[in-house]
Amino acid sequence: MKTYTITVNGNVYDVTVEEGSGAATSAPAATKPAASAAPKKAAAPKPAATGTGAVKINAPMPGKILSIKATAGTAVKKGDVILVLEAMKMENEIVAPSDGKVASINVAVGDSVESGAVLASLD
Repeated sequence: MKTYTITVNGNVYDVTVEEGSGAATSAPAATKPAASAAPKKAAAPKPAATGTGAVKINAPMPGKILSIKATAGTAVKKGDVILVLEAMKMENEIVAPSDGKVASINVAVGDSVESGAVLASLD
C-alpha cells in the first residue's frame, strides 16, 4: 500500500492505493479529505483597462485568449472580430455586438478566462 497526498481544486486529499494483480475492479477507491487545506493561489493580475465603455463584451465560455484583433480606440461595426477565444480545441471569434469604438481590452494573449468574464468594452 502507498499513501499519497493529492490537491484537487484547492482541496487536499489523502489517498491510499493498494498494489493489485493488475485486474480492473468496479469499486472506486475511497478518499478522505485531509485535515489541513493548502492555501489557494492568488489570481494573476489582469492588464489595466484604459477605460470602461458602456457596452461590455463577456466571454461566452471558459477558454484561452489566442489573439486580439482590435485595440483600444479602434472603430468597429456590428459583427467585427474583436478577439479570438480558444475553447474545447476550437477557435471562437468574439465579435462586436454593435457599432462603436473599442474603449478597453481587458485581457492579454495567453490569458485563461472564465465564462462571463469581461473581455472588452465598447463606447
